Amino acid sequence: MLRLAAFPTSGSETWRSIVLLMQLRWIAVIGQLITIVSVKQFLHVHLPLAALLIAPLVLILVNLGSASVIRRRRSFSQAELFVALMIDVVALCWQLYHSGGATNPFTFLFLLQIVIGAVILEPRWSWLVALNTCLCMVLLTFQYVPLELPAPHSDNPFRLYIFGSLFCFLLAAVLLVFFVVRLDRNRRESDKALAALRQQAAEEDHIIRMGLLASGAAHELGTPLSSMSVILGDWAHLPEIRANGELGEDLADMRVELERCKTIVSGILMSAGEMRGENPSVSTVHALFGEIVEEWQSRTDGELRFVNRFGEDETIVADPGLRQVIGNVIDNAQEVSPDLVIFEIARENGDIVIAVSDIGPGFPKEMLRRVGQPYSSTKGRDGGGLGLFLVVNVVRKLGGRVIVENREAGGATVRLILPLESLAYGKDNQA
Repeated sequence: MLRLAAFPTSGSETWRSIVLLMQLRWIAVIGQLITIVSVKQFLHVHLPLAALLIAPLVLILVNLGSASVIRRRRSFSQAELFVALMIDVVALCWQLYHSGGATNPFTFLFLLQIVIGAVILEPRWSWLVALNTCLCMVLLTFQYVPLELPAPHSDNPFRLYIFGSLFCFLLAAVLLVFFVVRLDRNRRESDKALAALRQQAAEEDHIIRMGLLASGAAHELGTPLSSMSVILGDWAHLPEIRANGELGEDLADMRVELERCKTIVSGILMSAGEMRGENPSVSTVHALFGEIVEEWQSRTDGELRFVNRFGEDETIVADPGLRQVIGNVIDNAQEVSPDLVIFEIARENGDIVIAVSDIGPGFPKEMLRRVGQPYSSTKGRDGGGLGLFLVVNVVRKLGGRVIVENREAGGATVRLILPLESLAYGKDNQA
């Protein structure tokens, strides 16, 4: 059974309702013109054409004016929806007044207006629509211009009424089907948008919980890492260590790795909003990505090929979170392609495009469909898939998007497309 949507409240829903009323109005105009021509030419009923043609002409002008308005606006109030619907009610009343009033079977089209009002308007507005249509019916019952029927129909007017009822039924059926089908499509689009918002809210909640856990873990790790750093520093001065060159080299490597751990912990805390100074870290595009390349080249044996097609340099805010998500992408690429990873940056239409390509096996098709979902991974370990999940959400927070695709020559490419204005250094970024 079809479940009708409730009256629209959001901007996008009221905009779709206005568009739907315009489409119904075009159908009504065509139906009115066909009816006038049919009654005049085939039934030979004398009609006041000048008065009857005013209504479709006005409706056409209203639709043309509405078309220019909906291009500039994305939402409408309930009062505006009510006025739009009342224009159709008044136009129908005008035509019925000049074509027999309540004796015209097309008065049943008022019921269609009431149904539309009850669906797209709030209760108080829909009751006003019903009240106004009832007042129109009262007026048309006592005041109207009688039709001048030709001889064949003047002797049996009920037969003409039956023909009119048939045509009215067909027109109402077309309008109702069109209205309900479009309304259901609008409902499904709204449900889809709502589901996407719920998914985004769930993902953001997941990120917040992971951020709290990471921040807590970083705090807990800070003390033991500092203690280990002190101990290793003391060991380095021991005569036994100095006398053993191989042991000294191992100790130096341990201190380097320990400093790296401390840097990672500090980065986690900085990304969580802690340990930030009053002034942001300011850099340039070339400097930031040069540092990232230098850092990753220093701790990998494979080739990290950097291609800089950005052009003229830009001053930006070097957010540690952005460094981390780029690092996650490079890490994932190096896991499947340890010999070569291609790291590119370019400027396209006010965006910075960061592309990381590998020569690995590429992503399975089912993985491509689930990019950005948590725990969506081909690595087969617990907690896998969070890296790309965080990448997608951090980039989305910055107003960008992530595109993941397989390369024709083999391997995969992950593109991060970020608006430069979200990274640009200015007054808004200095707070």
